[in-house]
Amino acid sequence: MAKNTICIWFDKDAEAAARFYAETFPDSSVRAVHRAPSDYPSGKEGDVLTVEFTVAGVACLGLNGGPAFKHTEAFSFQIATDDQRETDRYWNAIVGNGGQESACGWCKDRWGISWQITPRVLTEALARGGGEAKRAFEAMMQMRKIDVAVIEKARRG
Repeated sequence: MAKNTICIWFDKDAEAAARFYAETFPDSSVRAVHRAPSDYPSGKEGDVLTVEFTVAGVACLGLNGGPAFKHTEAFSFQIATDDQRETDRYWNAIVGNGGQESACGWCKDRWGISWQITPRVLTEALARGGGEAKRAFEAMMQMRKIDVAVIEKARRG
């Protein structure tokens, strides 16, 4: 297990979420599934309790803790993409499998986890500052899924 691991609380679907992430993102996998050794407040002996997995190289632990806590946008995964094809692939995988769109490249998966699907062209434009950053930012503010061609056009002015 990694020295630092992100623990994500799920109601009961940590294994399904981890498997979806492993199928969707490169450098992702499910490393281990651990079952409860006895009954616990939101489950029974033998239920999946924790799942060790990796999302795009980031070590995570899914905990099936029950319905007590809900996800918010205060936590999100940000996935940097190289082009529109990659942006579309991840966006469509999340939104098309029970997720929902939001604004400015944000979406939620069916478990309520927030994702930022962010083309590098956008982050590069914002890092440049000045008029280029302002134009790219204003273009992004009108979008749900980021349109790489529109961001590139905005960068040029």
